[in-house]
Amino acid sequence: MTKAKFNILVALEKNREVLSASDLSKETKLSEEEIKNILDELTADGLVELGKITEKGITALEPYRTKRAIFIAAGFGSRLRPVTLEIAKPLVKVNGTRIIDTLIDGVMAAGIKEIYVVCGYLAEQFEQLKEKYPNITLVKNDMYTTANNISSAFLMREHLQNAYILEADLLLHNKAIFDKYIYHSCYLGIPTEETDDWYFKTNEEGYINELGIGSTNCYRMLGISYWDKNDGKTLSSHIEATFNMPGGKDEDWCYVPLVSFKDEYKVYVRECAMDDIEEIDTFDELCSIDPTYNSYRK
Repeated sequence: MTKAKFNILVALEKNREVLSASDLSKETKLSEEEIKNILDELTADGLVELGKITEKGITALEPYRTKRAIFIAAGFGSRLRPVTLEIAKPLVKVNGTRIIDTLIDGVMAAGIKEIYVVCGYLAEQFEQLKEKYPNITLVKNDMYTTANNISSAFLMREHLQNAYILEADLLLHNKAIFDKYIYHSCYLGIPTEETDDWYFKTNEEGYINELGIGSTNCYRMLGISYWDKNDGKTLSSHIEATFNMPGGKDEDWCYVPLVSFKDEYKVYVRECAMDDIEEIDTFDELCSIDPTYNSYRK
């Protein structure tokens, strides 16, 4: 299926009503003439009827459905000390809501029910999530003190197809950044003129070809990515191979597809706005968002 046909079917599935060519043009960025021609093709194929998506059309989207979400939540969260001496960072409440809850609610709003949380530091605390989210599966990472986050990806290597992989300590403000259907593998990023944080850049074809720290005219990297069926399968084998090689356990898992084996992937950028999601990197930042944590100061 072409990307243009996919975009039109997704727009029709989301709205479940007849949309004008003008409305579809706004959603898909295609011209009205292109839309009319593609709608004729989709109608001829039985995917659209009288301007609405058919059951056959919904079935055609199924290979692109986002099926699972994997939360990487095993780390110490040392930059949020002293709070994280008592509470695992993803479970820290910001203005009354746990950080990880904002993300879980977001992926569930996209229809994702298969959810894994890989925990390590203060792992027993994550049991409380099951009270609100009985469908989640907790996976214990006993290697969190001796290996980098690739150890969590290694434990989940059989579940990387049609999957979101998320850092579990991002404060989400906009659930709409998670999509029910995704055409190809992507990493979430915020367009920026300059950043001293992790960034990536794209080539002329639109997929990521550079990763680093600090740059200009780039995307600020967010710790959320999606891997389609084929890339997820490839990533599984590359994660396993890297993890088992000398020094491999010290790798950040994202280096595997974006640096070590980047020529074997086409990972695009799913653009987000600055207001969509927030990284709380330091204790001072936490206090500025939720002043109640000032009580931790000595």
